Amino acid sequence: MRIEPLSPIIGAEVSGLDLSVPVAQEDFETLHAGLMTHLVLFFRDQELSFEQHKAFGQRFGDLHIHPAAPKDSEHPEILVVHGDADTKFVAGEVWHSDVSCDREPPMGSILMINQVPDSGGDTLFASMYAAYEALSDRLQRLLGELTATHDGRHYYVGRYGDANLRDGSYPSAEHPAVRTHPVTGRQALFVNQGFTTGFKELKPAESDALLAFLLAHCAAPEFQCRFRWRTNSVAFWDNRCTQHLAIWDYYPQTRHGYRVTIAGDRPFYASEPVLARDPSVGQKT
Repeated sequence: MRIEPLSPIIGAEVSGLDLSVPVAQEDFETLHAGLMTHLVLFFRDQELSFEQHKAFGQRFGDLHIHPAAPKDSEHPEILVVHGDADTKFVAGEVWHSDVSCDREPPMGSILMINQVPDSGGDTLFASMYAAYEALSDRLQRLLGELTATHDGRHYYVGRYGDANLRDGSYPSAEHPAVRTHPVTGRQALFVNQGFTTGFKELKPAESDALLAFLLAHCAAPEFQCRFRWRTNSVAFWDNRCTQHLAIWDYYPQTRHGYRVTIAGDRPFYASEPVLARDPSVGQKT
């Protein structure tokens, strides 16, 4: 197995590993270390059944079920990602961290695309470590004192009908504006265009202005890598320290795949360094 960086900031491509078979402990540890270093890992030429896809995700933790997952689905852990000539919207067309509106947002996501357009349909990924570290010390300190509101209705309304929500309502949560990663101890910005609506401690005008600045800042190209999908490609990203954006430039062609999402824990902010405390590491067999 080889892990080759796509950029110095974020992203690496993994070769020499078949994800359809159980991942050996040594390979699991190498992959986990690679994810912690590169934030998103890419794999080519993978063919996964739903059960194999879920089994790979379960090596890293329990699986998360999307708020709008069909209630009668045989595989509620599998989220369909699809765009074609009849699609009115596609998943992920704004910068976001998956389901950050949950009280315990997902730890990571594993997306396999098995049908691609002739061209286009790339996904951008951005490091929220890099976005945070590029801010001034004073702004970092201010953000460390702020609480951001993440509202599911803000993003999901008009996309998923209320009747399709598993719990009957849109999820909403408050999280630190800066999140301490539970494994690396590094600080990452934790606000995004998809779900964040403002800051609890600020007046509305102040909140709107600061949020607008941060959303533009997070999308700076120097924090990014870009992945060009091919048939049966897989991307595995850490939601705790990244954002991503799916580019919908392939209409009316089709892009189709499936995503498995790994459950996470409650975000926290620690102003001092913390020891790694990810309970999922090495626990799944």
